[in-house]
Order: sequence, then C-alpha cells, then structure tokens
Amino acid sequence: MSIEVRKYQSSDRNAVVLLWNVVFPNSTGHNDPDASIDRKCAHDDGLFFVAEDSGEVVGTAMGGYDGHRGWIYSLAVLPTRQRQGIGRLLIQHTEGALAQLGCPKVNLQVRSDNAEIVEFYHSLGYETEQRVSMGKRIDEGES
Repeated sequence: MSIEVRKYQSSDRNAVVLLWNVVFPNSTGHNDPDASIDRKCAHDDGLFFVAEDSGEVVGTAMGGYDGHRGWIYSLAVLPTRQRQGIGRLLIQHTEGALAQLGCPKVNLQVRSDNAEIVEFYHSLGYETEQRVSMGKRIDEGES
C-alpha cells in the first residue's frame, strides 16, 4: 500500500463527491457534497485532505481551526479500503496540520448510532466527552 495524504485539488471533486455519497448516504441538505466542497474551498485554510493510492482518491478528511479548538470533519474511506490504516493516516495528518497551527485540542462528532466508528476513534486516543451537541441552521430557505 502506497497511500499519499495530500491537500485536496479541484481535480479531486468528482471522486470526493462519489466517496461522500457512498460513505454518508443519508446526509442532510447542508452536507451536500458539492456545496460542502465549495464552502471549504472558498475558505481555503489548507485543511482539506485526500488519501490517494495510485491516482485513486480512497479517503478524505477536513479540518477546521478557529483559534480556540480544532475540528475534524468528513473523515471518509472507501468501504472496500476500510480497515487498511487509511483512516488512521488521514486523522494523523489532519491532527499534525492542526498542531502546526497551534491548535491545543481537537474535537469531532460521530452519529450516535455509529458504534463502530466510535471504537475507531477510541483506538486513536479520542475520548467520549459528556456534552450535548447542538446545532442551528442559519441559511434560511435551504434544506
């Protein structure tokens, strides 16, 4: 396996959209892959990564940092390539990029019904914190 983790490029778009549609099939409107990519690229913080194997995009991760704490979003690995260390590489790469920015803590969210991914993150040192995750849509009129 010769996986390269690198920054997202516009030529990756179709492969990333396909990957996200497979890995996140029940995403809500604000998580539309094309819109999410457009918003992330407009922000251009250098924290959008793909894992590539022989020219094929096999995984993604997005990071975010607001000066207070970092976040990891959209960790996705092709189902046929899961359990091969790709997710771990993407997390480590994203954590490293956040650390270079001075980020002291990383958070992420997992759907409560996804016990398998919770165990994956536990294996990487993440702990379940007793918090209530809340959200509010502020882009009126969009689904």
